[in-house]
Amino acid sequence: MRRSSLDIFRRYLRAQMIEEREEFRLPRPAVTISREMGAGAATIANAVAQQLDRDCPDQGGCPWAVFDRNLVKKILEDHQLSATMEKFMPEDTPFPLSDALESLLGLHPSSWDLREYADETIRRLAVSGYVILVGRGAAIITSQLPHVLHVRLVAPFNRRVQNCAESYNISAKEAAHRVRESDEARHRYVQTYFGVNVADPAHYDLVINTGRTGNELAAKIIAATVIERARPVCVG
Repeated sequence: MRRSSLDIFRRYLRAQMIEEREEFRLPRPAVTISREMGAGAATIANAVAQQLDRDCPDQGGCPWAVFDRNLVKKILEDHQLSATMEKFMPEDTPFPLSDALESLLGLHPSSWDLREYADETIRRLAVSGYVILVGRGAAIITSQLPHVLHVRLVAPFNRRVQNCAESYNISAKEAAHRVRESDEARHRYVQTYFGVNVADPAHYDLVINTGRTGNELAAKIIAATVIERARPVCVG
């Protein structure tokens, strides 16, 4: 049965409200996923969440939640910012002069302030546990949390272009342009705000080439690793 995203988040938030009043002896597992565009991150993240809900059920009724494109909305909600701020939060770095001028005119907080808001929300979600956080330097932000599994998804360029063209129903030429732009933007984002190379494998516990494994096996590898590392939590 296909999981309803709205139902999952309602259950997740309701469980977190209950759990905030309780003490936990064991940290709750979480996952960060860094990805190249077209490597299958969204599909894999949701497959991992479904598998962990099935195979790691002792969670006090709290389902695993995936924060991907919806992460920005969560950041805005946490910091009581208008939904109109979403357009100022791409996974890239703005042109410095434009950002400074718009911030000075009061059109939006500075990109550094917005990034700090993102960091706070990502860190809080990771501490709460049972989340899969996709992108936005989440692996770097949560690098000091030992209960978080950090994953990097990659694939050959041509495979990623094909996946992008199929997903967006666009030409191979346009897909190749989108993939290159996305890769460059994500690299700039992590390099600018965290001073590291997003592609450096030293930042991750697992680097998976989905061009070789496919999405299904990649999801199984990630879920199995989470369960093995968090066995006391999963088996009670």
